[in-house]
Amino acid sequence: MASAVIMPRQGQSVESCIITKWYKKVGEEVKEGDLLFSYETDKASFDEEAKVSGTMLAILAEEGDDVPVLQNVCVIGKPGEDISEFAAQDAAESAAPVKQETPAAKAQETAAPVVTGQAVPGDKIKISPRARGAAETMNLDFSQAAPTGPNGRIIERDIATLAKSGAAVSEKPAVQAAAPAAAIADAEFTDVPNSSIRKKIAKAMHASLSNMAQLTHSSSFDATDILSFRKHIKENGEAMGLENITLNDIVIYAVSRVLPNHPALNAHYDDEKLRVFKNVHIGMAVDTPRGLLVPTLFNVNLLSLNEIAKQTKKIAKDAQEGSISPDLLSGASFTISNLGALGIEHFTPVINPPQTGILGVNNIQTRVRMAGGEMKPYQAMGLSLTYDHRALDGAPASRFLQELCAALENFSVLLAK
Repeated sequence: MASAVIMPRQGQSVESCIITKWYKKVGEEVKEGDLLFSYETDKASFDEEAKVSGTMLAILAEEGDDVPVLQNVCVIGKPGEDISEFAAQDAAESAAPVKQETPAAKAQETAAPVVTGQAVPGDKIKISPRARGAAETMNLDFSQAAPTGPNGRIIERDIATLAKSGAAVSEKPAVQAAAPAAAIADAEFTDVPNSSIRKKIAKAMHASLSNMAQLTHSSSFDATDILSFRKHIKENGEAMGLENITLNDIVIYAVSRVLPNHPALNAHYDDEKLRVFKNVHIGMAVDTPRGLLVPTLFNVNLLSLNEIAKQTKKIAKDAQEGSISPDLLSGASFTISNLGALGIEHFTPVINPPQTGILGVNNIQTRVRMAGGEMKPYQAMGLSLTYDHRALDGAPASRFLQELCAALENFSVLLAK
C-alpha cells in the first residue's frame, strides 16, 4: 500500500522547511534507510531517510520549495497504485502519469524542450514561480529551458543554465540590450544566491535597527584575575574532571550572576509591556558555515561554571554541524557575542528582538596605569553593551556594565557567592 512521506516538524516553533536536495527520482527503487531528501529550517539542516521500501511514485515538492510541516512531500509504494489521495492540489496533474508512464512516453514528453529547445504551441509549460521570476528578470524565453525539476518542471537552476548558454532571449524590446550585457557580466562576477538563513538574518537585523532605539556603551576591565584563574584551570582542571573552561564561559557566568540585579536588561520589550524573566536565558552567538546562529543556554544563573562550559561546547558544536534543535534557537532573554578571538577591539552588537540588550566581548589588550608612582602594564578586556533605549535609560545600562566589570575583575570572589 502506498504511503506518503511528510515534512517532519523540527521543533515546536518551526512551521515550514525548505527542500534543498532530492536524492531519489520518480520511478526509482527506494529501500528502507535510503536518503530521500535534505531540508532546512531557517537555522539548521536535516536529512530525511526512507522508513519503507518500494518505488518513488511521486515527488510533490521541488528543490527550493518552502513546504509546511506535516504536508506530504513524496509518495512511496508499488508501481500502478493510486496515489491521488496523497497528491497536493498543485501536484495532481504531475502525479497522475506515474502509474501509467512508459519509457517511450517519458522520452516523448521531455524531447521537445530538451532537444529542440522549443515549446510546442498550446502546451502548458511547467515552471516554478522562482524560475519564472528569474527568467523575467534576465529577459529570457523560459520555454527554451531544459527542465530538470520533478515531473519535467523548469526550476531556477535551469534558467541559470539557459542564461549561461547565451541563447533563448525573449522577444521583448529590451532583449537586444540585455543579452550582451548578461554575457559580459557573467564573465566578470559570480552571483551567489542568498540562503534562507542569510535572508532570515538580514530580515532580523534590519527589523532590529529599524524598530529599536539602540545605543552602545563601551567599557573595559582588568582581566588579570580571570586570566590567572583560566591558567590555573588549564593546568589542573583535567585532573579534577572539569571541562575546558574558556574566557567566554567565564563572561557568561559573570553576566548570569549580575543580570538579575538589572531586570530591564533581562527582559523582552514591546510597546505594551516589559516582560522581565525570573531566570537568565543567555543567547550565545555562534559563527557557523551556514551563517550566524544564536542558541540559548536556559536558566544559566542556576548553573555552575563547569555546567556552563559543558553546555556551551555542546550547543556550539551542534550549531556548527547544523544539527541544533530549533527549540534552542529562541527564548533567550539576553545575548552575548564574543569577537575577541578574532582580534576585534570594539564593535556595536545588534540586539536580537524582542530582547533589550546584547553584550559584545572584545579582545584583550595591554594597557598601562599608574601604581605606586610607576607606570605598570596590565591586561584589559573590552565590553560593548548595546541596549534598547525604549526599555531603559543610559544610567541603568551603565550601572550594569560597571557592576559586570567589577565582577570580572574579582572573579575568584564572585565564585564564592
